[in-house]
Amino acid sequence: MKKVLAIILGGGAGTRLYPLTKLRAKPAVPLAGKYRLIDIPISNCINAEIQKIYILTQFNSASLNRHLTHTYNFTSFSGGFIEVLAAQQTKDNSSWFQGTADAVRQYLWLFNESNVDEYLILSGDHLYRMDYSNFIRQHRSTNADITLAVVPVDKKRASYLGLTKMNNQGRIIHFSEKPTENELDQMQCETSILGLNQEQAEKKPYIASMGIYLFNKEVLTKLLKNNPEQTDFGKEVMPSAAMHCDLRAYLFRGYWEDIGTVRAFYEANLALNCQPNPAFSFYNEQAPIYTRARYLPPTKVFDSHITKSMISEGCIIKSCRIHNSILGIRSRIEMNCCIEDTMVMGADFYESSIIKNFDDNHKMIPIGIGKNSLIKHAIIDKNVRIGENVTILNKNNIQESNCEDEGFYICDGIVIVIKNAVIPDGTVI
Repeated sequence: MKKVLAIILGGGAGTRLYPLTKLRAKPAVPLAGKYRLIDIPISNCINAEIQKIYILTQFNSASLNRHLTHTYNFTSFSGGFIEVLAAQQTKDNSSWFQGTADAVRQYLWLFNESNVDEYLILSGDHLYRMDYSNFIRQHRSTNADITLAVVPVDKKRASYLGLTKMNNQGRIIHFSEKPTENELDQMQCETSILGLNQEQAEKKPYIASMGIYLFNKEVLTKLLKNNPEQTDFGKEVMPSAAMHCDLRAYLFRGYWEDIGTVRAFYEANLALNCQPNPAFSFYNEQAPIYTRARYLPPTKVFDSHITKSMISEGCIIKSCRIHNSILGIRSRIEMNCCIEDTMVMGADFYESSIIKNFDDNHKMIPIGIGKNSLIKHAIIDKNVRIGENVTILNKNNIQESNCEDEGFYICDGIVIVIKNAVIPDGTVI
């Protein structure tokens, strides 16, 4: 796989994941207690022995850079690298990335310097485990110009994904990004062509793109240079390529979830707890998901009841109840707390039990969750200070609310306490 260059699209401002992207790039959003979103595509690349990786981003890239620097370091003998490329002004282009394709176009001069045959384009906000080497081998065996990774989906999911339509020879002849209700009927096809049995084909009559593309080097260069008005892969490049190039599909049969929205992100994380063998698991020795090694101490638990939950290292949990939740690294939960259906992202550092340099209103509130607090159906971002007797329930079932001045948002009914926020004693949300 030395002839493959991976390009991971870090996304724009991450508005669909805001406020989790308020202070960080979308690929740097914490995942499953100790990982970051970016760890998923990078780990898939490493497991497939693809070690030339660029990451394109243009917003809040400081924490992303820090994570990559501390986590991934290929030896000089391998020829591998991981490098973040941010939007920049040049003599020829003074604008920000205008879309996914435009981001790749602006750095095409650099990519073309690499001694590779194919470009593997990946998204930075999907949860899945995939062996790219099988994907690449199929692409080469069919002599395709472009190969898309696809999954069969039902009508409910089809409307917000890119859909493909194939002929009997397996060639993609039509591509539609997030089709309208009228277009959905036209994109319906016989998915048994991908090897599904009749029952599966009836339940999932659409073929959706995973946002994973493998281009021959010359093909991508020609498409982007000859069509400068096309700025997005899904909306413009792929529909055009379906008409003019040999575009093929690679069927992916494993778990795949787009976690680019707050609701999808929340549900995908908690789904990791739903059963001993969830649809996606980090427990796979053959294809591990890598992340930063922090060398934290073991978690300490005192007289607590914990069910269906994931507890990361370095936590301190005192006499509380935790159910169907995720506790990130260095989480601190004080006595008599109840946490349910919640993702706690933890902290970036430990602090002394004596808190200094606080104003009078926030005096002595340490990082973590204070005594006698009740939290349900929420996301608690990093380094949050929640006081004692705090209740976070969204009792009135508010769907959307911007309370940034008070340290939290409500997105799609989920309460999100913003990174570094301070929630005073006795607060009710």
